[in-house]
Amino acid sequence: MVDKKPKIAFTDTQAAEFDRAFELLSELVDLRDADTIHPMRHNAVYTTSVILWMLVYQRLKPDASLEAAVKHLLETRPSYLPTNKRLSDGTLSTATGGYSAARSRLPLDVVQWFVGEVNRAILSTSKPLLEGRSIYLIDGTTMALAPEKELEIAFPPASNQHGKGVWPIALLTVFHELSSGCATLPEVGPMYGPHAVSETQLARQGIGKLPAQSVVMADSGFGIFGVAYEAVRYGHDFLFRMNAGNFTSLCKHATLTSTTSNSKTYSLNWLPTAKNRKTQPSLPADAVINATLHEIVVSEKLTLYIVTSLNEDATTVAELFKHRVQVEFDIRNLKVVLDTENIRAKRLDTFYKELYTSIVAYNLVGQFRRQAAEINQVEPRKMSFKRTWTTFQTFLLRHLHTDPKMWREAFVVALHYATKDKLPNRPGRTAKREAYQRRPKNTQFEKREKPPSKITPNDLK
Repeated sequence: MVDKKPKIAFTDTQAAEFDRAFELLSELVDLRDADTIHPMRHNAVYTTSVILWMLVYQRLKPDASLEAAVKHLLETRPSYLPTNKRLSDGTLSTATGGYSAARSRLPLDVVQWFVGEVNRAILSTSKPLLEGRSIYLIDGTTMALAPEKELEIAFPPASNQHGKGVWPIALLTVFHELSSGCATLPEVGPMYGPHAVSETQLARQGIGKLPAQSVVMADSGFGIFGVAYEAVRYGHDFLFRMNAGNFTSLCKHATLTSTTSNSKTYSLNWLPTAKNRKTQPSLPADAVINATLHEIVVSEKLTLYIVTSLNEDATTVAELFKHRVQVEFDIRNLKVVLDTENIRAKRLDTFYKELYTSIVAYNLVGQFRRQAAEINQVEPRKMSFKRTWTTFQTFLLRHLHTDPKMWREAFVVALHYATKDKLPNRPGRTAKREAYQRRPKNTQFEKREKPPSKITPNDLK
């Protein structure tokens, strides 16, 4: 049966809600404030706001080339396009050179400002999960970039006994707010080469940029003193899983405070080891953390070893940690669904601009998913990100930057379909740790062959 276009009669309350949604999304994508931060020449068509709009459009529609973005701009004519004779006369060229040059001139800090503004707007409308405090999930991932010299210098390829790889490899540590799914700017560094960094080093850099009094949660790779100390230093709490060996070592210096049928809880004055001080020499001499250790038997095959600064019991901690796996699906949505792992940038600054505007695109789709979840009265993560993204592309992408009346009409239709994008309810079914299958690496160490030399007529004799 064909799903007919919905005909919704708005009550005053519903109309106000949809107008609020429009105004919020308009606020998220209305970029005219950027023109005051980085003004262009008076007759420029590609102003700062226009460039940011086009970058976001390309990330929301990953197959959109520079040419497609330019033509889409001319078709939609967003309201913040400047007054320009070439636009009014219809003589603006569809060639991509002007946009490409303007994009290159755009300062990176303007893009960072834009991501921050979008994030603040989204987080202001989201209800934190733990007593008014935001929980940020931390994890690491990698991206293979275009085999260009500038990128190879910044992010050296992997190498082994067979030689040096082709693809520059960037290491990312991401920070995703649990309740809304909102992503902050990731920390990025080289995974290989003389200046290689670790996921935990990038985590320490990013923790200080999180909103005040947040809670950071991560798996055992981040369950070390250095990351925990950085969280406490910036006024955050932490909840980390630990590997069994490190946990057992800490228990030798801890005090058992309570036991239940499936858990043991210890209090600990956590001190850095000699190895911690070697890898993080900036730690002060009196560095110490007041921590709690929880050993929680979940099943015959799984025991959680948790270290935290939260004053929560073992049951609450275990329930909270169940949500940690969500960051792996967030990474899949960002890299695979939005195709961020295939950024085509050939220059370092362009890579960062496309990566950062990918975060904006991801958060815009996440915000739409949250609005659909409110209609269904379910948590946002109960809605399929991929299907919601498809709905967003199909029904809303063309209507961004239009007037409220046109937006409301498109928004009603889009939400009608988005409310059907719920994940199936499968009690007792658990997801594998690997959120998506790894791409084949069989060409990782293949060398690009040199093109054949020019053939002369004598070669054909």
